[in-house]
Amino acid sequence: MIRKLFVVFLVAGFFAIPGTALAEFNTGDMELSLSGSGSSDNDFDATTLSAEGAWGYFFTPMIEGVIRQGIGFSDTPDDSDWNASTRLGVDFNFPFDRYVPYVGANIGYLYGDSVEEQFIAGPNVGLKSFVNQTTFILAAVEYEFLFDDKDEADEAFEDGRFVYTLGIGFKW
Repeated sequence: MIRKLFVVFLVAGFFAIPGTALAEFNTGDMELSLSGSGSSDNDFDATTLSAEGAWGYFFTPMIEGVIRQGIGFSDTPDDSDWNASTRLGVDFNFPFDRYVPYVGANIGYLYGDSVEEQFIAGPNVGLKSFVNQTTFILAAVEYEFLFDDKDEADEAFEDGRFVYTLGIGFKW
């Protein structure tokens, strides 16, 4: 119940941001987005941290090439490890005043201590909500499926995973 309430307040706050900013992209614009999360038990014996960053370049006012980098770290009394993924993508942005929904696709590689190193690919959707001319709040969802080679890609799509992002971004 508390989780559902949190999501409702988060979504309401996302759309309640003052609407004075207009989202406008031009060919050659760039953007940087950052997000992160973490958790620890009550004694700080087990901690997990994760961060995601993305850099984008606008080839046209709607088509953006993106490099996304995610990294996670886990530390427990018995072990510590890290995992990461690097993805290249193309996003199609649809500016509506201060809101910019987008759809796209990514392909990349997953690596680290506690994962089987393999390729990842999949679609993504998101929404950028501008708070001024250069700063936005980002909410996104990626569906990633994992595969070792192109022959496994068709079968792997059904066994994918969802990756959620909530962060801040800047365009220049």
